[in-house]
Amino acid sequence: MTADTEPAALPEPVARIAAGYAFTGPALDLGAVLQDGTAYPAAQVRIPLGVLNRHGLVAGATGTGKTKTLQLIAEQLSAAGVPVFLADIKGDVSGIAAPGRGGEKLTARAAEVGQDWTAAGCPAEFLSLGGQGAGTPVRATVTSFGPLLLAKVLELNETQEASLSLVFSYADRHGLELYDLKDLSAVISFLTSPEGKEELKGIGGLSAATAGVILRSLTLLENQGAAAFFGEPEFDTSDLLRTADDGRGLVSVLELPAVQDRPRLFSTFLMWLLADLYQHLPEVGDLDRPKLVFFFDEAHLLFKGASKAFQEAITQTVRLIRSKGVGIFFVTQTPKDVPADVLAQLGNRVQHALRAYTPDDAKALKATVSTFPRSEYDLAAVLTGLGTGEAVVTVLSEKGAPTPVAATRLRAPRSLMGPLPEGELAAAVGASGLNAKYRDAVDRESAYEKLAAARPEPPAPAPAPAPAPEPEKPQRREKEEDGMLGSLLNSAALKSFARSAGTQLGREISRSLFGTAKRRR
Repeated sequence: MTADTEPAALPEPVARIAAGYAFTGPALDLGAVLQDGTAYPAAQVRIPLGVLNRHGLVAGATGTGKTKTLQLIAEQLSAAGVPVFLADIKGDVSGIAAPGRGGEKLTARAAEVGQDWTAAGCPAEFLSLGGQGAGTPVRATVTSFGPLLLAKVLELNETQEASLSLVFSYADRHGLELYDLKDLSAVISFLTSPEGKEELKGIGGLSAATAGVILRSLTLLENQGAAAFFGEPEFDTSDLLRTADDGRGLVSVLELPAVQDRPRLFSTFLMWLLADLYQHLPEVGDLDRPKLVFFFDEAHLLFKGASKAFQEAITQTVRLIRSKGVGIFFVTQTPKDVPADVLAQLGNRVQHALRAYTPDDAKALKATVSTFPRSEYDLAAVLTGLGTGEAVVTVLSEKGAPTPVAATRLRAPRSLMGPLPEGELAAAVGASGLNAKYRDAVDRESAYEKLAAARPEPPAPAPAPAPAPEPEKPQRREKEEDGMLGSLLNSAALKSFARSAGTQLGREISRSLFGTAKRRR
């Protein structure tokens, strides 16, 4: 609630800013306009609910309050019936499921910004990558993940990325399902075997050396424990779009502390979730409220070292997913962490304090100031002088125009600002219907099993008079087995079966922007 202060009491600059945030429709409350260290509770800074599919950016130096800001926005979205997805990198967002704790400082801050604060938690679901953590396991099949995203995880160059795409194409055409990493390793191992050389020639420019590089990268990924992230049952991203029985939006919290040492993996997995949502959601245009708002924490990890094709795919996904009713908030330290083509599509901005201790800091500050609309502020001075829980805000109005730049003292979240106690977190996961659905991994017949089955045991030797023949050397037996596999794979019968299976699989698989494969729902 806003304090009962007469608009005429506002200083003229504050009144002008407040007028830019006087929306008629439903909106989220961020805080009060801040001028010369004083917050004006009659001048509220807000975001219209209907523009949250136009994406946003929450930025600022470490310790300036970015996590609390996304928690504040997320809990209001949930209360408005909008599902939310949060990536919890440090493990301190799980408290959104529990009511917050009041106190003198919180009461004083609420009064300063005109907030009627009451403790309240949100309905929440806790997830973890591959079950490495307390939450319900989130897995993706290798086929669904696609070659572009997997190439990003494997740190492949553009040539190797293109070669990996050819391997996926070969597996599709030959009915070799790629569910987990051992499936992909089995296909590449075959293609790098002596009998596989002919197959390599047939799939267009994949060298044995490049295939070997990809295989070694896969082995390294498996040794890091990442094999658990790939497989079945695959997570159905429509489970992110649910609401609770009371109509509030479900907050899905992806717990990531257990994989902090693999930032490239978790950032790319988040992109898979978005790509999968984009592929399966219908076009809806602009709604009065989004279907889902997705918070992408540590966003700079997604773009660091990305190939040109990967960045183009991200840009396209961000641009097009808006019409599917999905909003994305990138959370990072400075706007320069996000490519210009993506940054240009982020209509809502909450910029926390920046520091200018080094020449690089000063350069980042100057670049940040240049991304804001013109204002009456000396933004460089304001951004370096903001305290924790304060930010410079500009959003899109209900008509789609940028609002005035507003220095803002932000409201406090109503939920617990910190991690949920371990016992409560474990109880929430155990009671989840999703946990029963995704907890246990499934290993169906796929490329690994099919290639292993295609390698028959050699026939028993015919009876022979004494002396008994010398036993075959293991090396020679292996070569004979490989020769049989090559003959089998080159046989007309198997090629006919592969063409049939490949055609059927091809009808079911369609590649989206990231090469992700369409699944039956």
